[in-house]
Amino acid sequence: MREFTFSTTRNQELIDVTEDVKKIVTQSGLDGGMCIVYAPHSTAAIIINENQDPGVCEDVLSSLSRMVPKRAGYNHDKIDGNAAAHVKSALLGPSETIAFVDKKLILGEWQAIMFCEFDGPRKRRVIVQLMGG
Repeated sequence: MREFTFSTTRNQELIDVTEDVKKIVTQSGLDGGMCIVYAPHSTAAIIINENQDPGVCEDVLSSLSRMVPKRAGYNHDKIDGNAAAHVKSALLGPSETIAFVDKKLILGEWQAIMFCEFDGPRKRRVIVQLMGG
């Protein structure tokens, strides 16, 4: 298991972590298998989506904000005011699994591994687990 950390800069943002994950895969000594990318946070998520056009990231965040608005009478907002972040995280999920062959992630031409921040700015962690096969 490997991990890396970084700080987010906004309340909501998508951060491309593909290169960090590729580096771990390349340095692993494994030629092929499965790569699990996991965010151990209840107000963040991991997705695979396009990152060539920044408009896609903006569209994902704005769509989620319309579906899950802030301050919509959530019970958890009585505790710390970030219930919408928890719901967004639960909808998208904390992890993605990507195959790799010849030490290369099998991603489509436009696909990137994105860390989704919904309650920033914060210091965040991503865990990467590789299984050879």
